[in-house]
Amino acid sequence: MAPISLADIVSSLPSEEAWGPATPTDNTLDGVPYAPFSKGDKLGRMADWTAEGKDRERGGRQAYNRNYRDQVYGAGTSSLFAVQVAEDESSFSVVDNTRTSAKARVFGRGGGTIFRGRGQRGVIQRGGRAGFQRVGAGRGQAGDRYYDNRGARSGRGRRFGWKDYDKPQRNRDSSVNIRPEWSLIEEVDFNRLSKLNLETPDGEDLDNYGFLYYYDRSYDKAPVKGHERRLQALDRAAYNVTTSQDPVIQDLAERDEATIFATSDILSMLMCAPRSVYSWDIVIVKQGNKIYFDKREGASIDLVTVNENAADAPLEASETAGGKQQDSINTPSALAMEATFINHNFALQTVLESDKDKVEFNHPNPFYNAQEETEPLASKAYKYRRFDLSLEKDEEPLHLIVRTEVDAVTKNAVSGETQQLVVKALNEFDHKAQGAGGALDWRTKLASSRGAVVATEMKNNSCKLARWTTQAILAKADVMKLGFVSRANPRSADAHVILGVVGYKPREFATQMNLNLGNGWGIVRTIVDLIRSLDEAEEEEGEGEGQQQGEDKEKVKKWVLVKDPNKPVVRLYSVPPNTFEEDEEAAGEGKEEGEENAEEEE
Repeated sequence: MAPISLADIVSSLPSEEAWGPATPTDNTLDGVPYAPFSKGDKLGRMADWTAEGKDRERGGRQAYNRNYRDQVYGAGTSSLFAVQVAEDESSFSVVDNTRTSAKARVFGRGGGTIFRGRGQRGVIQRGGRAGFQRVGAGRGQAGDRYYDNRGARSGRGRRFGWKDYDKPQRNRDSSVNIRPEWSLIEEVDFNRLSKLNLETPDGEDLDNYGFLYYYDRSYDKAPVKGHERRLQALDRAAYNVTTSQDPVIQDLAERDEATIFATSDILSMLMCAPRSVYSWDIVIVKQGNKIYFDKREGASIDLVTVNENAADAPLEASETAGGKQQDSINTPSALAMEATFINHNFALQTVLESDKDKVEFNHPNPFYNAQEETEPLASKAYKYRRFDLSLEKDEEPLHLIVRTEVDAVTKNAVSGETQQLVVKALNEFDHKAQGAGGALDWRTKLASSRGAVVATEMKNNSCKLARWTTQAILAKADVMKLGFVSRANPRSADAHVILGVVGYKPREFATQMNLNLGNGWGIVRTIVDLIRSLDEAEEEEGEGEGQQQGEDKEKVKKWVLVKDPNKPVVRLYSVPPNTFEEDEEAAGEGKEEGEENAEEEE
């Protein structure tokens, strides 16, 4: 007898009498799509009610394991099961009547830990370097439990908590008011800028102006504890004129010495843009075929920032709890004004003012008018240097002229050669205050742990130090002197003391802080190409109107490059040619009226 196959029986039955479920023809089950799992899917725990209790026994930052936060079944095919909620569930709320344990640990947003137990009602442990905190009954009694509190170190980097991933971002204000008539041309994020590179040869000196005093070598010696030198406020005439108003640059532009013009402080901000956190803006003016990188009157680019790159940067007065008096001098704006004042006076104080021993250059200071000025000139030399930004594909060479600055000169102890110096100052406000960024106490650690102090400053002030190093390299300075200036009293910003000075070679210092000048030149060339392409597009649209095109050859066009205050993004806006001119005229009129009123009162 022939064997009977089950397949023959099933196939012989009609479809309505067949046994078992019907064979599906598509990936649907009762109209609902499904996706079978494969061996490659990572399947986490669907529900583990014991994990929280185990982690709580361990305590500390292990109490919340963020690895399981986003791990669900079928994560790769979750879009197939998206359900549109038809009803509004905003009116529903969950009522929880269960009691919370008296020894439960509560995390604050600031990283502090609130312990509620017997004998410690409402005690708030904020930071501290203690590894463990005792909670519960008294010392020696049973049931003592230890919690790891290492994650709440004050000022020691970012502090993670179970809600830290959802922490609201700090909102800062833009350096310039974006007006409605401005049109957005381009938006570039820092990731794209940091990938650019352009190898540019060393620049050549065109001309030098001003004079320099010799640096006082006594500042290089470590001061005796308790007898530090006070920082003095000196009245000297120093200038920081923008590019288009520089008479030397105007003369070089008329002689067609270059196509692009800038100053070292403006150019360094653009070259170090990927390191910046605070908002800044640069005005770009194109007149004919000449491009000028300018700055506004009273722009934020002139101020020296403090702990801009710190993980926990200084807070504004509105963000601090209580608004105490000592907090108002530690806001970003107040610290920037203080640091700018310190840098100005430190460079003046560390030189030996002697008419016999000074180095004079070919031309006098181009901004000083002896008939109108009453203050003596500060030690400053302006070096106008030219750099070649050309590429192989360029039909014509593309040159940039930058005005660089040098602060002092010194004699090399070995060779006896005269070296040019750039003098800057780092400042300490309060190493225990909010926003200090985990800085060490300079008074006790600068002499013994100078490397650690400098490394911390490289981390907290990466943008500022990169700008100073770039300015020194652009000026072809031999040495960069960094002074360490601290407050005489941490609660007052009126008096300061000089704790020491360290000298570095600019190229070596740039290597230490991973500063790539090729990336900076690539950013400059990219912005220049963008401006030139916009202008060429406008000229193509205006073809056919020959007379108008001839009149527009010397027409002034203006753009503003703005760094977003809250995102690592720069935006280029096209603005009317008279932008900021009305503000400057109004400021000048206000200044004249103030001087007239002062004279009348006298």
